[in-house]
Amino acid sequence: MADSSTIQLSMPEADIAVLTLDAPDKGANVLAQSVLAELDAHLTSLEKRQDLAGLIIRSAKSGIFIAGADLREFAAAKNPTREQTIEVASRGRKLFQRLSKCPFVTVAAIDGVCVGGGAELAIWCDRRIMTTSPKAQYGFPEVKLGMFPGWGGTARTPRVVGLGNAVELVTSGESIDGRTAMQMGLISDLVPSERLDAAAVALVRAEQQSKSYLADRELWSRPLDIDDTELGFLGATASAYIQQQTKGHYPAPLAALEVMLGSAGLDVDAAAQAEAEGFAGLFGTPINRALINVFFLTDRNKKDTGVESPDARPRDIKAVGVFGAGIMGAGISAAVVKREVPVTLTDAAPPALAGGVQKILEEVAFNKQTKGADPQRMLKFAPLINATTTDAEFKGCDLVIEAVVENPKVKAELYQRIEPLLGDGTILASNTSAISIGRLAEKLKRPERFCGIHFFNPVRKMPLVEVIRGPKTSDATIATAVAFAKAIGKSPIVVEDGPGFLVNRLLLPYMNEALELMLDGVEIKAIESAAKGFGMPMGPITLYDVVGLDTAYYAGQVMHEAFPDRIGESPLLAAMVKAGRLGQKAGVGFFAYKDKKGGRGAPDPKLADVLKPLVRGQTKLSEQQIVERLFLPMVLEATRILAEHKVRDPRDVDLGLIYGIGFPPFKGGLLFWADTLGAAKIIETLKPYELLGPRYQPTPMLLEMAKAKQGFYER
Repeated sequence: MADSSTIQLSMPEADIAVLTLDAPDKGANVLAQSVLAELDAHLTSLEKRQDLAGLIIRSAKSGIFIAGADLREFAAAKNPTREQTIEVASRGRKLFQRLSKCPFVTVAAIDGVCVGGGAELAIWCDRRIMTTSPKAQYGFPEVKLGMFPGWGGTARTPRVVGLGNAVELVTSGESIDGRTAMQMGLISDLVPSERLDAAAVALVRAEQQSKSYLADRELWSRPLDIDDTELGFLGATASAYIQQQTKGHYPAPLAALEVMLGSAGLDVDAAAQAEAEGFAGLFGTPINRALINVFFLTDRNKKDTGVESPDARPRDIKAVGVFGAGIMGAGISAAVVKREVPVTLTDAAPPALAGGVQKILEEVAFNKQTKGADPQRMLKFAPLINATTTDAEFKGCDLVIEAVVENPKVKAELYQRIEPLLGDGTILASNTSAISIGRLAEKLKRPERFCGIHFFNPVRKMPLVEVIRGPKTSDATIATAVAFAKAIGKSPIVVEDGPGFLVNRLLLPYMNEALELMLDGVEIKAIESAAKGFGMPMGPITLYDVVGLDTAYYAGQVMHEAFPDRIGESPLLAAMVKAGRLGQKAGVGFFAYKDKKGGRGAPDPKLADVLKPLVRGQTKLSEQQIVERLFLPMVLEATRILAEHKVRDPRDVDLGLIYGIGFPPFKGGLLFWADTLGAAKIIETLKPYELLGPRYQPTPMLLEMAKAKQGFYER
């Protein structure tokens, strides 16, 4: 029978023990309760030995040390009491703390991701060593899950690397590489991966001679040596920065800061107790549960092949062709080239082609450290870009993406020209954001190898890709498109063909309602404030200016034709376009801009000339009522999308909106948020608005859910 344990003990030398983590049948090591029990048993046995010089903890998994605690166990906890949470946190911390008290030196040998509970295990070791591998990362991402380290991370880390460094690590939730960890004093050595085991043994030998780890044990158990003035300055600056970054929506970073500042004058045991009590105040809160849900959404997406059939095998994409070198075409090409996949690029206009190549090189050569183009990176990536005006050079591509103007006729003519040139297995895809995939495929000879691969702008920042299945698209094509999107670092969601696909179909009711509120006399400031207070990255009126009012007008026309009963033709949008107020690109839209490059818009008194003749009255609404007007039509539209089977799972809706429009993660997703309200409560809330038309009337799915007392995720 195969060994089902995760931790294996070995003795590479007579007086050195090695605990190797390698979770069977899993891609990552996680600290489930069963694994913690194994660690407990091993430490209990090793602590009794008098012949050991050291213990090394390492991983057998490539690119992974420990990926944190088992969040499924966290999510399964059903409303634990405060005392129960404190007890669980304390138990885990006391287990790890034993690593700082063993009768021998303890070393964490890190080659790969070391985060969350894994980072806490490592920080309780006497010494840490990391590799130069880019996969070797150390961090405390707990604040991104609505909590902070609960196994001693906030108590031990400030005593090892200093309070300022610890505050940055814990409250940012960002990981650091080995070089930064070395500069911070977090690790004792930085070595290539192939030298890690030998370096860990050498470190044990060095500590065996110097005994310096014993002095550090004493030092790190004490209160921090920091005066009140320094403590106050750090608290004020860190608090201001956190408030600026979180806008008050994420309480965990401030709570972590408060715990670390408040326990600076305590010994490590008292600081750890304060941590457990603070952790209990965050664990299980609505924001914590919402953010854990987002974690599961992303985890599910990573494993999703996009199809139900296990026989649909994705084809390897070794060369990509892109038609159109504008903003989207260049952005897509850069994303591909960054992964060292060659791109053949063309454009009908030679100047646009040259400009596109320049944009690609600037993006792929950008160096985060120097904040500029790296000549070495440019030399590395330039040979991967084949700029051409000859269609024949696309013959060797495994995937060809069309990113030309949003005109069905132009696209259809392009397909007729290039499809005969493509190989039998080559996939042809469109980056269209609005045009039906079925319509575009009408004259194709191989419609089964055609689909939509819709990237969002700007490509370098937006993780979402909509993979759109046409009426004749094959499973193999979808599986290949999904695998390709993941290979270039994106999160793809498969959507059935239809107006607006997924994201734009849900975004339009939200944006349309913002205009209706303006026509009802609600002030722009109140609309913007309510949306941002809910957690949206920008208000819907600002979003109109960013997108471009002419673009929004065209999209609105498409949606109105498809759903005339609930998406109306806005007279305000038409009047704005007619007046030339097209948004940031024109220097004026709903707001006025100093230049056409964007920036913060300012109220424009001249807007009244367009708005005043169209306003129906003066309506005073509370912030909550504005939120209901903006977001409940989205929920109703989502029920229609689910009823039409446009997506395979409600979770696709939630991840799509978080990644596609910045729906607030701390709400857990549109449907997760709706489930916190409950279908019955939503129906009750809709009643005052039902006179506004079908867009506010409960759908059959919502009524059925209320009757069954069922949530979206339970369907």
